[in-house]
Amino acid sequence: MTAGPRTCQVRIHPHCSPLPFGFCPVSTLQQEIRRRRTFAIIAHPDAGKTTLTEKLLWFGGAIQMAGAVRARKANRHATSDWMEMEKQRGISVTSSVMQFPYQNAGGDYIVNLLDTPGHEDFSEDTYRTLTAVDSAVMVIDSVNGVEAQTIKLLNVCRLRNTPILTFINKLDREGRAPIELLDEIESVLQIQCAPMTWPIGMGKSFKGVYHLVNDTVQLFDPNADSEKGATAGLIQGLDNPELDRVLGAQAEELRIDIELVRGASHTFDKEAFLAGKQCPVYFGSAVNNFGVQSLLDALVDQSPEPLARPTETREVKPMEEKFTGFVFKIQANMDPKHRDRIAFVRVCSGRFERGMKLLQVSTGKTVAINNAITFMAQDRNTTEEAFAGDIIGVPNHGTIRLGDAFTEGEPLKFTGIPSFAPEFFRRARLNNPLRLKQLQKGLQQLAEEGATQMFRPLASNDLVLGAVGILQFDVVAHRLEHEYGVDAIFEPHECATARWLRGKPEDIEKLIDKAGHNVALDGAGDYVYLAPSQVNLRLTQERFPDIQFMETREVV
Repeated sequence: MTAGPRTCQVRIHPHCSPLPFGFCPVSTLQQEIRRRRTFAIIAHPDAGKTTLTEKLLWFGGAIQMAGAVRARKANRHATSDWMEMEKQRGISVTSSVMQFPYQNAGGDYIVNLLDTPGHEDFSEDTYRTLTAVDSAVMVIDSVNGVEAQTIKLLNVCRLRNTPILTFINKLDREGRAPIELLDEIESVLQIQCAPMTWPIGMGKSFKGVYHLVNDTVQLFDPNADSEKGATAGLIQGLDNPELDRVLGAQAEELRIDIELVRGASHTFDKEAFLAGKQCPVYFGSAVNNFGVQSLLDALVDQSPEPLARPTETREVKPMEEKFTGFVFKIQANMDPKHRDRIAFVRVCSGRFERGMKLLQVSTGKTVAINNAITFMAQDRNTTEEAFAGDIIGVPNHGTIRLGDAFTEGEPLKFTGIPSFAPEFFRRARLNNPLRLKQLQKGLQQLAEEGATQMFRPLASNDLVLGAVGILQFDVVAHRLEHEYGVDAIFEPHECATARWLRGKPEDIEKLIDKAGHNVALDGAGDYVYLAPSQVNLRLTQERFPDIQFMETREVV
């Protein structure tokens, strides 16, 4: 098999042991944290997000074979699409976490890549994932430009001023003019664009990209070995006569384009980028590995090191010596053979060491974390240590929930991890009533993951599911059957929307007394109003003005 580029070396990062347990010199701690880069990839479905993920992993030396999603063979699926249903449908329906080392001229890095669901039905899982990253790559299809899901995800990033890098993909196809794409990004997404590379033609006439920063032309050859990035060579200097020999008339067109681009576009401003106000833009073709390494270099060189995280009482800074982390995702049955449940923890400060005892804030209990893991999609390794910015998996035996915090003693509660009011509702019905216990267990675990929300109406024994997209019910039914052995049918439920109830206990009791047939308990035991119509919701709000009807619930 073809090995990765020489600039990408798989290295084992230095350990702090055999120093005393829980101790790491400040200089070593700072060094380890500063080399971390944690980012997500966001895109509209079919923009090439999962293919780009595969190529980044290949350039990072993390996988030996990078295969495009469209051309999968019998046992060759995208590394990040590990769930059986994802393999069947070719879409990402959960968020995968992958860690790999990467080395370039700028330094030696540890990269944590979070591949988010592209399908619009899974925006809630994506939102939670975006709370755990420090930057994001936005993939734009050069044929279709800015699409609906791109807008939604960019707005989520904007809530936290997440720095964004943009990769305009599929330049090997006939697409829209580059300047038109930049104009659309700026006008629709309201973010400045700073082109870092510029395409030379497109589709059949695509010849490569010009690097505006280092004045270099990177030539594209579709017949070259794509495992090496489909690069036919480099030409230094826009005025180099070699450019005319290789590109012909396109050379002069390129010079005119670059003169216009330099005069009309924004120059890269790192401060504006880190504030989420400007995005550097790179052009390429992920399926051909072209332009991907330039993007990866930009990610590690320009993206921020681990950032501070807010809690209810104070801001947690990554360089603090004591360990803190929060749970942003729970996934059941990552390995169906073991029926396991893993809590994904973003390390926010300090250093984690295998075996250390941590306070689980929600329960008030101290637990020893002996079997934490790091991920390469479904592959896992036992974690000996981790630093701020890393993502570790903690085995969950039913006590860990979304939003949980782990610390070395301080009772912190991290904020900014909401649960959204579902837009679609179904009632679960069993084909075999004897499997009720398994159904309840399966739905409870899937709800704790955030795959769906479960409600128990006060006036019946029904189990009602809520989701932000219809496809989520298919996922739940599929997983119930294959992971829990439960054959369930989801029937339409007369509910238009849900609102969490906030108010004095006596006021909520009055509402339950008058309209209890529309009140349910969610998985966390909070009261929820399941409104059969928008009119009913409005009238109920008018009848009970002292109660807040909330569209989101903070996961704590």
